[in-house]
Amino acid sequence: MKRPKLRKASKRLTCHKRYKIQKKIREHHRKVRKEAKKRGRKKPRKDPGVPGAAPFKEALLREAELRKQRLEELKQKQKLDRQKELEKRRKLDAKRSAVQEQTQGKESSGKSAAKKTKKALDKNVIETSDVVLEVLDARDPMGCRCPQLEQAITCSGGEKKLLLVLNKIDLVPKENLEKWLNYLKKEFPTVAFKSATLLKDRNQETFSRRRARIDLSRHTESFGSECLVRLLQEYGRTQSKAIQVGIVGFPNVGKSSIINSIKKDRVCDVGPARGVTKSMQAVRIDKQMKILDSPSIVADPTSSAVTLALRSIIHTGELCSVNVVKAVDAILNHCNKQQVMMFYSIPDFQNTEELLSVLAQKRGMLKKGGVPDIENMAESLLCDWTGSKISYHSEPPASQIPLPYLTEDKIAEMQAGFNLKKLEEENSSTVQALKYPSPASSIVFQSAGMTNGKIVKNKVVEEESEWEDLETSHEEEDFMETADDQDSIEEEEDNVKEVNPGFICFLPAWP
Repeated sequence: MKRPKLRKASKRLTCHKRYKIQKKIREHHRKVRKEAKKRGRKKPRKDPGVPGAAPFKEALLREAELRKQRLEELKQKQKLDRQKELEKRRKLDAKRSAVQEQTQGKESSGKSAAKKTKKALDKNVIETSDVVLEVLDARDPMGCRCPQLEQAITCSGGEKKLLLVLNKIDLVPKENLEKWLNYLKKEFPTVAFKSATLLKDRNQETFSRRRARIDLSRHTESFGSECLVRLLQEYGRTQSKAIQVGIVGFPNVGKSSIINSIKKDRVCDVGPARGVTKSMQAVRIDKQMKILDSPSIVADPTSSAVTLALRSIIHTGELCSVNVVKAVDAILNHCNKQQVMMFYSIPDFQNTEELLSVLAQKRGMLKKGGVPDIENMAESLLCDWTGSKISYHSEPPASQIPLPYLTEDKIAEMQAGFNLKKLEEENSSTVQALKYPSPASSIVFQSAGMTNGKIVKNKVVEEESEWEDLETSHEEEDFMETADDQDSIEEEEDNVKEVNPGFICFLPAWP
């Protein structure tokens, strides 16, 4: 009797059989391709259409043409409907995100202000500071100066000092920087400064992974920080007490970056967006000195268009994209057109929208259908100009006209207590240690002069700038006023005093 199989036979083949089968398959495919090549490609059969002898031929052709047109119209209508639905969704998403950001910002600013500056909200940064540092962007120092702030400090009547910190000095030509230092030191003691970037955060662990790709010697090293700290420490010894230093300035001049450079740690939040600092923050440097980081000065809405574009917080997004385009147009109107063309490597353009369109195509910022995304390109360009990507410079005034609040006695009073000779030597060593862009690669910018600031005393100022025809309008909210509220409002109005005709002295407060 034959023994039954316990399991099925294996289907595995020997290598000889498997290779033989594969060879036959290849030969078969080769023959099929060869025969197809001999026959040649067959032309697609044409539609014979309606025969000439068919009855009602014209009516049939007309009906077929109408059916074809109806199909084309239906396709176009469906395409337009889809585009409209997408636009509606984008606008709704933008509105929702804007509302969420506003609510979250108000809640977070309120909570952080209550936690961090619970004791400091009732006082002013000028009142609590012994020395005030006004941070200026070296590319447009005059546009970063606030006459209301300087007048409030010089006319305070106390022993408060005002120092000018000329930040971002590596973005201007060396000759231009030396001219500005010679111009500014005649009014206030001026420190040349270059902030450190890419500083390691306390909780940042992924920074070491990028160490091989980033030239840290260029970005993380700061210049002028030791000079500034030494100058403040020497002044503190003359006062024989611990001093408080307040840092003030317009958006994106680098106030928080200066504190991080001095502390050599990322203790303050920084970013390319404007208005990152929303509340006052105290940072202790040593036992004898503490620095107060403050929110930005709000630019007066009556200022020029280029001033509002560079010195105010613009809420970018789909809801105000046209405003950002107008802001970029205001900046480019103050520059040399040929230098802008050479910097961006683009041909001649007629207007700002054409420039943005060319740059959007060049950088791949396109919408559906290959349409240039002008709005996002305008936001990117505005961030480049207010950030540290573009090198441009403005020339100091030919003649130094004394300001009404800066008399010789006030200048001597502000300079007293500082070793100006040593400061000048350290500034020159800082200038010599840096690399600067050549004048040919830097865009010449026509400054609009000093920027009027608007800082309300002991009250938060939220800038809600609506750029309509390059003008901003502050909408006042209506409140139900009680008797106590009315008294408090009258007290705040008494704190605001007129300094010059047409100027109001606003003192800083915190969100």
